[in-house]
Amino acid sequence: MRKQLPKIYIALLLIMLYSPILIIIVFSFTEAKVLGNWTGFSFKLYTSLFQGGVHHSLTSALWNTLIIGLIAAFVSMILGTVAAIGIYNLKTRTRSAVQLVNNIPILNPDIITAISLFLLFVSLGITQGYTTVILAHITFCTPYVVLSVYPRLQRMNENLYEAALDLGATPFYALRKILLPELKPGMISGFILAFTLSIDDFVVTLFTIGNEGLETLSTYIYADARKGGLTPELRPLSAIIFITVLVLLLVINQRTAKKRL
Repeated sequence: MRKQLPKIYIALLLIMLYSPILIIIVFSFTEAKVLGNWTGFSFKLYTSLFQGGVHHSLTSALWNTLIIGLIAAFVSMILGTVAAIGIYNLKTRTRSAVQLVNNIPILNPDIITAISLFLLFVSLGITQGYTTVILAHITFCTPYVVLSVYPRLQRMNENLYEAALDLGATPFYALRKILLPELKPGMISGFILAFTLSIDDFVVTLFTIGNEGLETLSTYIYADARKGGLTPELRPLSAIIFITVLVLLLVINQRTAKKRL
């Protein structure tokens, strides 16, 4: 029983986590507008999703989400990497203080971050829209990138960088040839994490999106749910996003396993 109970517990946990996703995937292959009502196998929801038309606003929200997420993740990756290198080279006490400051936005509730950024943009007179949403996402994503890159710096042999400088390499050349290859796994992990957080965010986006008609996937789903139901095309969209993320994770894990070998 002691050997079987942990297996049963893990199995039940996985069923609770993934059964709702599997249900969405299964019912994305039917025309029924109500989830749980099977009316026969069909690709109509998928064709409707990609053709746009009536659901053009959903397609637009998806593109806005992807564009904002990619820009925010890329900029956060650069800023977070530079910040991690800077923190690593600080003195012990200063480093601890800066790390504490970096962790505050992570532990801070999203609603506090959202209100703070909203008041900041209003006080500066910045028109809310694409710019404010991207800046807000960069703000709360960068600390996570720092946490992804910093452990790579701790495990790296710092003598390699100093040896490159002693042999005549410029700081920029040593950064490009020594530091960045060592930090690359952490940077990629930080980019993926920042991109996921950006897509998933709702509270900060809602407070900084403005009234110009800009919508992301999270705000679209929120507005759609308030109308009394969800657009059926959200089912195939959720299935595509889940499968895409699953494939990316499998590829990354396989590449990591090969490098270890």
